[in-house]
Amino acid sequence: MKIMKFISKLSILCCLILNFSMQNVHAQAPTPGALNNIEDDDLNIGGDIFSDFNESLDEAQVVEDERFYRYGRFFSFSILLGITTFDGNRGAAYENDPPTFGLSINWFTDFQTSFGLGFEYSKHHMFFGEQTEGFKPDPVGFIDVNMLRVFLAYRYYIETSNLGTAVTYSNPYFTGRMEYWYVTNKFVDQSELANDTGGGFGFGAGFGLEFPIKLKESYLGVEFLFHTVNFHDKFTQSYASVEGGSGGFEDLSGNVYSTVLSYVVSW
Repeated sequence: MKIMKFISKLSILCCLILNFSMQNVHAQAPTPGALNNIEDDDLNIGGDIFSDFNESLDEAQVVEDERFYRYGRFFSFSILLGITTFDGNRGAAYENDPPTFGLSINWFTDFQTSFGLGFEYSKHHMFFGEQTEGFKPDPVGFIDVNMLRVFLAYRYYIETSNLGTAVTYSNPYFTGRMEYWYVTNKFVDQSELANDTGGGFGFGAGFGLEFPIKLKESYLGVEFLFHTVNFHDKFTQSYASVEGGSGGFEDLSGNVYSTVLSYVVSW
């Protein structure tokens, strides 16, 4: 008798649990319309489940573009004036004849990126008062050196909105550029000798600042660059000392350093 009562109570409990589970399933099940929406919006081939996120990105990009068109610079033209120096054997052989001068133009793609084209020109000279391996028996004497380089530059302007006012107004940037150097050595004291000319590829890297004279219109800039150049006469033996001599150079290896001031007009 007790067993029958226990089985009856257990049956009632199971029915209650089953009834509650079915109600919960029906409450959680999506409606047919909701299932169709899921399929239409997200699960079809070609659907974009990140569409809401993309819309936010697109809106942010539009706002940034509008800000650039309103407050940014599009082009700038620079007049350059400075000095070019060398290290190594080339630095020991050369006497520099400043100034270095040049022109460049830059175009901006956004607030932080610009590309540029330009050229720079500098003069130097060497003097050998005794014979060398390439010039016997008479010393070559005075050599006038002219250096012209053209370059393609990239600049990255540092984000300074969270820095101090002085840093923000200095517009600091890092720069790198590809260069082609064209060198002419003119033998002034040996006029019968043909000029020694040649070119070499090089790379430059450094940083600069641009201080506004009038915002968006004119700036005063300064740029410091380190250059490595494969000069055509880099490994020449022409200026090496003969046996028993002194003052010559085994080669003309060396790196280049330039510092230029610029007047920048922007629009």
